[in-house]
Amino acid sequence: MNKIDFEEGIPMINENPGSLGDIKINHSVVANIARIAATEIDGVYPIDSSIVDGITEIFSKKESDRGVRVSEDPAGDYIIEIRVILRFGVALAKVAIQVQENVKDKISKMTMKNVSRVDVIIDGVRNEAKPKSTPEINPEEALE
Repeated sequence: MNKIDFEEGIPMINENPGSLGDIKINHSVVANIARIAATEIDGVYPIDSSIVDGITEIFSKKESDRGVRVSEDPAGDYIIEIRVILRFGVALAKVAIQVQENVKDKISKMTMKNVSRVDVIIDGVRNEAKPKSTPEINPEEALE
């Protein structure tokens, strides 16, 4: 059975307390796993604190938690809410489903704890930056 503790106001989970001691997984660690798992999906931009500052300060003051909220249901399973910016032109719902699946999979495998739901909030779309073309320089001409 899992037990929720609060250490310095940060919710932590005691996993499988046994004769060797407790294993505590801080919710900010779970949030970081969710953030990394989301950005593994093609079309998802890394969560940039400058983009989501205004939106996510409501949820957390810690920079590591920006864009992701972690809570638990009555059974002790994780509930994840993640805010993302997607690349313009992608199928938004399809990418959001891929984010849900990857976040749930990574958190479950890494924490050995169930994830009951992953809510994806699409905060916007962004054009992929077009690479600037740089003129080729002939080394022989550069020396003249």
